[in-house]
Amino acid sequence: MSNEKTGLLAGPDGVARCFWHGNLPDYLHYHDHEWGRPVADDRRLFEKICLEGFQSGLSWLTILRKRENFREAFAGFDFDKVATFTERDVERLLGNAGIIRHRGKIVSTINNAKRAREMVDEFGSLAAWFWKFEPGREERPQTVDLAHLRANPTTAVSVRISKDLKKRGWTFVGPTTVYAFMQAMGMVNDHLEGCVCRKEVEKERKAFKRPK
Repeated sequence: MSNEKTGLLAGPDGVARCFWHGNLPDYLHYHDHEWGRPVADDRRLFEKICLEGFQSGLSWLTILRKRENFREAFAGFDFDKVATFTERDVERLLGNAGIIRHRGKIVSTINNAKRAREMVDEFGSLAAWFWKFEPGREERPQTVDLAHLRANPTTAVSVRISKDLKKRGWTFVGPTTVYAFMQAMGMVNDHLEGCVCRKEVEKERKAFKRPK
């Protein structure tokens, strides 16, 4: 199958998948076991929205390969802990060669941890807030193919979420960053038609208990 036309790539097992993992073992594992599977855990949601911010201008693979370093540096993305980080922590993180040493993105993560705490106070959980934006069937394409994904790096829903987050004081949460977060956390199923994971993910999304 032509990767260019279908966006599908045969894995080492000969099975068709979305092309973007490039059959790199760690990326392939992420594609098969994480990407697009619905998440309701606040810490994982917070981690992902922050790491998507760090990814801005870089590849997700770069971030994925540093993810354990990020987890260690940011207290496992426990936002109650990250919210207490001080300027001394910023300097410590800027000296950490295992993460992306970008002052703006580090400061943003600490700021966003404080905003996350406020949202938990207001809505009970981050999951309850994010999942209330889940797109309805009428907001989704009939077929998820390569042409659709290339034409839609953002959506009306990701724009709405981005605006609301920014209004609440979050940073590094533009519509493209938010849509990548939605795809990864299973708020939408953007595995391509013909990818072995598409039906599995659809099944998981149907069984998933939406947080209230």
